[in-house]
Amino acid sequence: MIRKILIIALCSILLFSCSRNDGSSAAASESPDTVRLTMPSEPDSLDPYISTASDTEAVMHNVYEGLVLFNEEGEIIPGLASSWEISEDGLTYTFHLRDDVLFHDGSRFSSEDAKAAFEKISGLNGGTPLSERFAIIGEVEAPDENTLIIHLTEANAAFLEATRIGIIPFGYEDSATHPVGTGPYKFSEYIPGQRIVLTLNEDYYDESRKGSIERAEFYIMTDPSAIVTALQSGQLDLAQVMGSDAEILEGSYNVYSNPQNMVCLLALNNDFEPFRDIRVRQALNYAINKQDIINGAFDGYATRLDTNFSPVMGFYYNEDTEGYYPYDPERARELLAEAGFSNLSFTMTVPANYPNHVSTAQIIKENLRAVGVNAEIQLVEWGSWLEDVYTNGNYESTVIGLTGKLNPYEILVRFKSDYRRNFVHYRDSHYDELIGEAMVESDPERRAELYKECQMILTENAVSVFTCDPNLILAGRKDLKGYKAYPLSFMDLSALYY
Repeated sequence: MIRKILIIALCSILLFSCSRNDGSSAAASESPDTVRLTMPSEPDSLDPYISTASDTEAVMHNVYEGLVLFNEEGEIIPGLASSWEISEDGLTYTFHLRDDVLFHDGSRFSSEDAKAAFEKISGLNGGTPLSERFAIIGEVEAPDENTLIIHLTEANAAFLEATRIGIIPFGYEDSATHPVGTGPYKFSEYIPGQRIVLTLNEDYYDESRKGSIERAEFYIMTDPSAIVTALQSGQLDLAQVMGSDAEILEGSYNVYSNPQNMVCLLALNNDFEPFRDIRVRQALNYAINKQDIINGAFDGYATRLDTNFSPVMGFYYNEDTEGYYPYDPERARELLAEAGFSNLSFTMTVPANYPNHVSTAQIIKENLRAVGVNAEIQLVEWGSWLEDVYTNGNYESTVIGLTGKLNPYEILVRFKSDYRRNFVHYRDSHYDELIGEAMVESDPERRAELYKECQMILTENAVSVFTCDPNLILAGRKDLKGYKAYPLSFMDLSALYY
């Protein structure tokens, strides 16, 4: 498995042309309008209605746009809709659409495209709703070319943020092979195992967000040392790197480090017999040294967590969860003995394309060995993880990172009993009630209280072992400017320039 990944990484490097090995790079004179970046994993799908992977969204958000967009602070801003109104009962959303937008295929965007998109993702066209948040759409109207009205069957405070999902042309069926959106960059090429190429959309409607880089090449690379070598030889212009590598590159390259609004965790399948016992789950929380993980897997570039929420989400974050499970191997042994699992053994399924997750699993394995628990590591390909673990919930435990969202509901709903991708299989009626109440609560202060209570429930019940929010660290050549950090996975190409 690892050998296969390394081969892919090396093949990616061989696609580059040779250039100098300093931060300025010879490529500036050879191709000043191209930027070459890394992508940590293979895209799960290029279709915006199928893809769920954050690495894919980070790239394709340059191609697809929704009715709304978001800025660097995570605030909702106009996108394909220039403005909107929400009825007092929270059930009717009226969007006023821009009249100057062209799709990448040259066709003009109108309410007909938006109506078809929301009817598709809500299941109103006879299909299956894309998710719970779209299943509440009861009717979609397009009274004229520039107006879209969405009627909900129940109020949901998270719905406006949900409308940032990409809109494709009415009747278009080839999104998985040749994406067509309205964004500042067009899809050009995808070679599996190698790269995705985007090119500048010369007809983009918003001059303030129009890019200057004409071509962006995202190389699918997973080997940290190969990435550093490619940077130093001038074969990459901007790349995600490890913390230890950032220290080496500092000075010769621009280094960016910022929290990701991501929760890394040892996810526990609560349907797996030993993990049904809260004492076992709590024991694992005491047995795992989270600082070891931060130092060993993330080179110190991470924030310790004890719940499924990052402090980046300041207003909604529950500080009382911090330090809830101190590193205490003796307490772990006591709880395992009480539960009758002194000789516990289980498997950690880990996507092999994420070195940080693999390193985390190795540290966890050693931590647990010290309290008499045998945790075997099973490395799998990313596609297998998505199908077996995330979609089908067929696993015992897994090490993964869950990306943050702009709305707290979208983060915490992952543990709601009837959420279709509750792959941890946690069920708690009180938690469900709180989530439901928060979903329709119009008062921000009260809604924050409810979300904080939900976080504490996840912590107290040791639903999984939440470890940290790792920093996203990138290194880029000195003359490449404009990088912006967002609270969601997004490499904003339109902001980059030489």
